[in-house]
Amino acid sequence: MTVTIKTAEDIAGMRVAGRLAAEVLEMIGEHVKPGVTTDELDRICHDYIVNVQQAIPAPLNYGGAPGRMPFPKSICTSLNHVVCHGIPNDKPLKSGDSLNIDVTVIKDGYHGDTSKMFMVGDVPEWAERLARITQECMYKAIELVKPGCRLGDIGEVIQKHAEKNGFSVVREFCGHGIGKVFHEEPQILHYGRAGTGMELKEGMTFTIEPMINQGKADTKVLGDGWTAITKDRKLSAQWEHTLLVTTDGVEVLTKRKEEEQFWK
Repeated sequence: MTVTIKTAEDIAGMRVAGRLAAEVLEMIGEHVKPGVTTDELDRICHDYIVNVQQAIPAPLNYGGAPGRMPFPKSICTSLNHVVCHGIPNDKPLKSGDSLNIDVTVIKDGYHGDTSKMFMVGDVPEWAERLARITQECMYKAIELVKPGCRLGDIGEVIQKHAEKNGFSVVREFCGHGIGKVFHEEPQILHYGRAGTGMELKEGMTFTIEPMINQGKADTKVLGDGWTAITKDRKLSAQWEHTLLVTTDGVEVLTKRKEEEQFWK
């Protein structure tokens, strides 16, 4: 497993890309409301990334393979029981929906990758709770990140917090190293055992992006080759940040303004 340790130049580039990705999520929030389609949200994000940020939306045309089309849109929109990689479409959002918007921006060759849950209109308390616990899982994991932390430490704290609250952790999808490459080593599992796995080193950059289900952990991918859903059709939630391991801790490269109180 080859993990790239980022240079000072790489880190500077990733700070810019991470900030841009965060700004897309900050920008799109006011547009997420009943009646809007995820296609419209995709178009707004695409135009903002390309025209305002003068950057590239990484998902667009990503990941074509034999038997699978390249991803056709500029953001992922995962609604209700969609776990991840939901494709924007022309169906209007309705009050009570919970929506994950996942944004990856490429700027000067570097990737910034982040996602956030949005509550549409009047959402049931249990849907808000799932989103909140999932965010807490991510935050608890981020708190551990520093040189010497092991990947199993990250997985265990996420799994324990999710399961303690009656939820399950998706196994098939995970966080990943990131830099000039969208998905690189290491894989960041959201379950595991503390004290096991690779040891983190200063200069590593990767995402933590737990996918937590209201029901069972089992997922399946639809015929489009991308959209992953819960097999039992119960809700799923996800949050994601791109992180840098620093000399003595962590820098959240995709921090939004609303999170300033967490990481100074």
